[in-house]
Amino acid sequence: MIEFFLCSLLTILPDYLYRRIAQGKRWGTDLTLFTVWYELRWGITSCLILTVSLITLIFYFHPSTTSVISYFRAITVMPEALGRVEAVYVRNGDFVKAGDKLFKLNADKPEAAAATAHASIAEIDATITVSGAELDNAEAVIDQAEAALEQTEDEFDRTNTLFERGSSAVSERDVERLQNVIDQREAAVEAAEAGLKAVKNKIEIQLPAQRASAVARLAEADTAIAKTTVYASVDGHMEQFALFPGDLVNPFVRPAGVLVPADSGENRFQAAFGQLTGPVLYEGMLAEISCMSRPFKIYPMVVTQIQDVIPAGQFRAQEQLLDPANNAKPGSIIAILEPLYPDQTELIPPGSKCVANAYTNNHDKLDDPTLSSTRKLALHAVDAVGLVHAAILRLQTLMMPVQTLVLSGH
Repeated sequence: MIEFFLCSLLTILPDYLYRRIAQGKRWGTDLTLFTVWYELRWGITSCLILTVSLITLIFYFHPSTTSVISYFRAITVMPEALGRVEAVYVRNGDFVKAGDKLFKLNADKPEAAAATAHASIAEIDATITVSGAELDNAEAVIDQAEAALEQTEDEFDRTNTLFERGSSAVSERDVERLQNVIDQREAAVEAAEAGLKAVKNKIEIQLPAQRASAVARLAEADTAIAKTTVYASVDGHMEQFALFPGDLVNPFVRPAGVLVPADSGENRFQAAFGQLTGPVLYEGMLAEISCMSRPFKIYPMVVTQIQDVIPAGQFRAQEQLLDPANNAKPGSIIAILEPLYPDQTELIPPGSKCVANAYTNNHDKLDDPTLSSTRKLALHAVDAVGLVHAAILRLQTLMMPVQTLVLSGH
């Protein structure tokens, strides 16, 4: 409507003034509702062409969108394992800080496992103490076996010497018997040394390994006990949190609630522009937004990032081939908008529905001395028509509460 009014001032109005003043035609006689088309055909035709051209120029170089929203990430509050609630420390809507307790599950099973692990460690420590006495006994057995072997060897040497000298007091059978006794004593020494080695291996390898395993089981039980208490991972507000002692919480079926981070989605808006605006949008482009949650206010913004891909082209590998003809919507170019002045949009709640205008700025290009006059005039015209789009946004901002509360019936 604004574009048509402006264009009519340059086309229909001059045509009418020419008919009225230069040709002397008057309303009611020469100019009537039935003859207005024929009399003002040049002005009306030129107005329509100029209006369409102006609208195209405005919406191409100064794109707009009604699909602007500030997305935010919500963190699901859930334990790592199935459990029954024992205590609840916060309520729905409370603001919590990172590390605050949220709720606690029943810990009877992991506490029993921890008690068993403690008992195993105490038992192994007692076995280590007893094994010290076994080590002393094994060393004493070796000393006894070596002493018996030494005594038998002395007796064998003495008997063998007498036998070699031909003494009638010693027979060959006595020498063989003593040799067999020496073999037995040597085997006894080896058995005692093997027993000592077994005791040492038990003290140095087996029992420490068993104790380490028991300590690991204790650490596992302590970790399971710690996991029964759920803490807030970030600062934020608790939402949809309605736990009571006795409730069963299942991380795969029934989460406990939602934690909305305090700074999630603030001062960052995602705007979906049409694909035709691809050549026009650029990082650093100025924009304006108006949100339903903060009516009658317009916030200056700047484009800080443009998404490299269009969401409509996303796919997930499956058995059937994708047919591009099945994509009903062409998809949008996503631009990230941030406030031109810091903290200006803090009062806009994340998730707010907004509208946005982006404005092409050719000020830097106009300083180029190599530009022709025609080019400069065209760039000036592009920048100037942005004022019309800004006026439209302000009109939309004024009419938004009326359209929402009165005309739409909500």
